[in-house]
Amino acid sequence: MPITLYDLAGAEPERRFSPFCWRIKMALAHKGLAVETIPWRFTEKDRLPQPNQGRVPVIVDNGTVVHDSTAIADYLEAQYPDRPSLFGGAVGRALTSFVQNWTETVLHPGLIEFAVLDIWRHAAAQDQPYFRQSREERFGKTLEEVCNGRETRLPAFRASLAPLRRTVERQQFLGGAAPLYVDYIVFGAFQWVRAISDFEVLAADDPVSAWRSRMLDLFGGFARRHPAYGD
Repeated sequence: MPITLYDLAGAEPERRFSPFCWRIKMALAHKGLAVETIPWRFTEKDRLPQPNQGRVPVIVDNGTVVHDSTAIADYLEAQYPDRPSLFGGAVGRALTSFVQNWTETVLHPGLIEFAVLDIWRHAAAQDQPYFRQSREERFGKTLEEVCNGRETRLPAFRASLAPLRRTVERQQFLGGAAPLYVDYIVFGAFQWVRAISDFEVLAADDPVSAWRSRMLDLFGGFARRHPAYGD
């Protein structure tokens, strides 16, 4: 019986853009587990199985409900120890915490200021008022003002990727010769923007762009098959 994953979708049901859901979709593919995704929108909180926190990802596995990407990754590792490891051991799990914290405090805040208006444009019609109001309250300005001048901010953002760049130009993946959950955490952030915005945040010759392409090629090009912009 496949695992059920509630996955954030835009107006187009197949356009999936949650960075946290992308982490888990890649983790499920890494484990080789069958999954059935259910498209979910921001204002459909009552559709999620209980217990939940009103947001995705949420999985249901043989009746067990697990929410939050970190908890889901831990669950998959513990529940399916015979499948390829997401962390590569205790040390890898500890380092994953650092990568997750960097992604959520540096990478996500940098990316959202490029793409938040594009998220609104791709959101389902019933979600657009909620998304605009909640994000404008968060930023203290309109979505248009958040994204205004993003071209001028791009060089500084690209410079902030130096630690990631130096790593992936020396090795194929953050996990080394093969990807691990740390790769999926970071990839989820870039796939989030790629899914909803034609504003390219990476230079074509950036080693991070080459790493992203390797990630897109994983699992038979799984991530490439979803609606998105660019290569």
